[in-house]
Amino acid sequence: MKLPLKSLAFGGTALALTIVGVSFAQQASSPIIQSNPMRCGTAELPATDLVRVEMALAKVPPRQMRVVTTVPVYVHVISKTDGTGNVSDAMINSQIQVLNDAYNGSTGGSNTQFQFTLASTDRTVNNTWHVMTSGSTAETQAKNALRQGTADDLNIYICNPGSGLLGYATFPSSYTSQPKKDGVVILYSSLPGGNAVPYNLGDTATHEIGHWLGLYHTFQGGCARSATNGGDYVADTPAEKSAAFGCPVGRNTCTGNRFPGLDPIENFMDYTDDSCMYLFSGGQTTRMAAAWASYRSGK
Repeated sequence: MKLPLKSLAFGGTALALTIVGVSFAQQASSPIIQSNPMRCGTAELPATDLVRVEMALAKVPPRQMRVVTTVPVYVHVISKTDGTGNVSDAMINSQIQVLNDAYNGSTGGSNTQFQFTLASTDRTVNNTWHVMTSGSTAETQAKNALRQGTADDLNIYICNPGSGLLGYATFPSSYTSQPKKDGVVILYSSLPGGNAVPYNLGDTATHEIGHWLGLYHTFQGGCARSATNGGDYVADTPAEKSAAFGCPVGRNTCTGNRFPGLDPIENFMDYTDDSCMYLFSGGQTTRMAAAWASYRSGK
């Protein structure tokens, strides 16, 4: 399989990145990313919520899923007093470009009809908030103070969530009960040009926003997809036993006639290196549109 070239743009200049044999642990300016890290801290929904969400999405008329949607993005940079995590405006602008390329299909996948525009950037210096984790007091304080907009506005918190995490997100179905918690948290060094090699091309945000738009991991449910285990609830993403790391071309963890297709290592909702993932599927596009119409649009 030939993977598309992914590039970064800084100040209008495209820079192709080739990362070979770089040890992130040697880069003292950023948190250490261990081998095979827990890429994403987004927790799976409880079984009862999974059923409830599928019932809601099934009710969305097809006409509501053919709309080009521009999402305002509010970026909250939370750094330490020594300047750690204070990413530049150029990195933020490049991140928005990475998102738009990923979601409009420019990198090789389906055009999801979602585009993102930077609404504002604010900067906060707070050592405690900088290392906020999901469910922590620091997260509650930071989001209560900084969050803007409603259900159809994306808030991105750039900090260092720790515990080996690159980021985490909330699902659309959670907005009604916890609106202040809504949004995406990402590791500052995962932005384009950051030091979180091999996760520094900006696709941590792509992945987490996929959750924010209603997608699950491609490996959710493993190989046991059935009437009671819907996996990621997307028919055109092949079943996958577990998360893939690196870029294991030809990996096939669910074999047999029930599980056609190689593992979707190129999908943004797996755990592979940023340079390996480059697409959303058509089924994922439909799912995101249905989730948007059901839980976010005008809410």
